[in-house]
Parts: sequence; C-alpha cells; structure tokens
Amino acid sequence: MRILFAEDDRDLNRAVKTLLERSGYQVDPVFNGADAASYAAAEAYDGMILDWMMPEMDGIDALRQIRGRGISAPCLMLTARDAVEDRVMGLDAGADDYLPKPFDASELLARVRAMLRRREAYVPDQITFEDLTLDKGKNELRCGEKAAQLTGKSYQMMEILMENPRIIFSVQQLMDRIWGWDAEAEINVVWVNISQLRKRLNELGSQTEIRMHRGTGYSLEKKA
Repeated sequence: MRILFAEDDRDLNRAVKTLLERSGYQVDPVFNGADAASYAAAEAYDGMILDWMMPEMDGIDALRQIRGRGISAPCLMLTARDAVEDRVMGLDAGADDYLPKPFDASELLARVRAMLRRREAYVPDQITFEDLTLDKGKNELRCGEKAAQLTGKSYQMMEILMENPRIIFSVQQLMDRIWGWDAEAEINVVWVNISQLRKRLNELGSQTEIRMHRGTGYSLEKKA
C-alpha cells in the first residue's frame, strides 16, 4: 500500500513515516501543500494523509485541487483545529476522515486501516499466487503449513511482486516504488532484498521463484 504523507513539521513527518513503514506501508513524504497536489497528480496512491496548516498551499486547498483533478484516493486530514466548522470544511473539501493533533500512534494506524478499507477499489487482506499467500494484516508469507514473517522493504517488494505476478519490474522501478524518488539508498539494496526473498521462498519450499530477466528486471513466476 502506497501512501502520500504531507506534513511540514519535519520531526513529526519523519516519525509518522517511520511508524507507517514499520507497519508495512510505502510512504512518500512531502512538506508542503503544493508538493502534495503535485505528487498526487503524478502517482496512483492508495491513500493520503494531509496536514491542514502547511506552507505554499494548505492541506484544504491541496485536497480541493486533488479532487478537482478527479483523484479519488481516500484522505485522512490531520490538524490542530478542532472546531466543528473546521471539520465540516475538511470533509466538504473531500477528506474521508479527520484526526486532531496531538494523536496517539495506535489511533493513527487504526484510522489509516479504516481509510484504506473504504477505497473504491477493494484490495483483499490476502494475496495469493500459485502456492503462496501473503497476509497483509500479519505481514506474513505462507506456503502450505509453513510461514515466514516479512518486514520493511522485503515485505513491500513481495507485495508488489505478488500483486503483479509475471510482470517484469526493472531495478529502477522497484527503487522508485519502494524507496521513493528522492531516496539516498544505493541501488544494491534492491538486490539485497531480492536475495532475502529468494531465501525465504526456498525455506518455505515454494514452487515459485523471483526470476531475473537479464537486462530487464525481475518477476514472480512459477518455477519452470
């Protein structure tokens, strides 16, 4: 699941990004409303979290612009403003939910899960391909009676591959989708996570494999 997160407080932005990533989400962080509107127009997000008060463009105006472009990804609005008229304004602008600051981490995660369940296009909590099942709620990969816990980037990579079996992803595409456009990570992190997932598949005894296509990329396939 890919989430756009807009919050100008850099410490809070970093903390929430870490919280969401540890829960298995991929997060693209931005720090102002103008970038939020731009990112939302350029990428297909499963959900958005927007702070109300931000520089360049506030969250309400950014959301109005996003909705004006026909983008229907659900949105959770964060704000310290708790007057009824403010909540009504946010909902009328196209927000799906509203969370006042300060908030508890567990409530934020619960509201994100609820927001994503309300998406127009339903995505099941479990993905299956051949003999594999990926449980999104538990971050668990299963094959028959065996199971392995996946964390962080490895989980996100497996989710992408299982949602798009037999589709070839280049290393750069995986970098962009998992680590983000502005990531400082070296490209060899993709190979490290591919290696870890291959080890998991072997341990589970799966009849699937992450296949390398020389000069092209990687795909999840049934073993030949």
